Amino acid sequence: MARRRLGGFLKATAMSPYEALELARILRPAIRDERVLAAIASVPRERFVPKRERERAYANVALPIGAGQTISQPLVVARMLEILALKATDRVLDVGTGSGYHAALLSLLVDRVFTVERHPELTERAERTLTDLGIDNVSFKVGDGWEGWPEESPFDAINVAAAMGEEPPHSLEEQLADQGRMVAPVGAKEQHLVLTERAGDRLRRRRLEAVQFVPLVRGTER
Repeated sequence: MARRRLGGFLKATAMSPYEALELARILRPAIRDERVLAAIASVPRERFVPKRERERAYANVALPIGAGQTISQPLVVARMLEILALKATDRVLDVGTGSGYHAALLSLLVDRVFTVERHPELTERAERTLTDLGIDNVSFKVGDGWEGWPEESPFDAINVAAAMGEEPPHSLEEQLADQGRMVAPVGAKEQHLVLTERAGDRLRRRRLEAVQFVPLVRGTER
């Protein structure tokens, strides 16, 4: 999936699956960011789910991917991308690689993606899938998502694809660049997306819509 810039958009040169185009059409009433919709239409979601789930790959639902993890509902993924207001020059941290689908979408929208996952088997599978698709601007790390990737910080945006406690961890907020944005599901019993924005030394948080994610577990699996 070699990438090319066209009119401010990053699009796949390979033929997009009809189902991906249809998924983007279904999401259009809820998602206004045309770059996000173009990315959704370009990435073959069936490549990121187990074979037994491929008949449901383009359903607007979360699906199991193994290791107790899921590939998130497409609407939620698209909404998180939209909230981040991504630019083509951004460097982005993706916490919770999972299947690699979120990282693949980010790769079409920004310059560089750094993705962290605690399960080595998921990291290996995701890296293999993105390599097969020709995506070459994503770096992978097996590690503790709570700690992020400090040696590659600061980041223009941080996407967290697993639920935290009552507030985002300071360790991730500290890795935001000036004018950086982070979106994360926050809450214990009730989760909401929270947008954190940095302006110099000041952080501003906004609680958005309700969501449901698997928890962000500390440490790594060996």
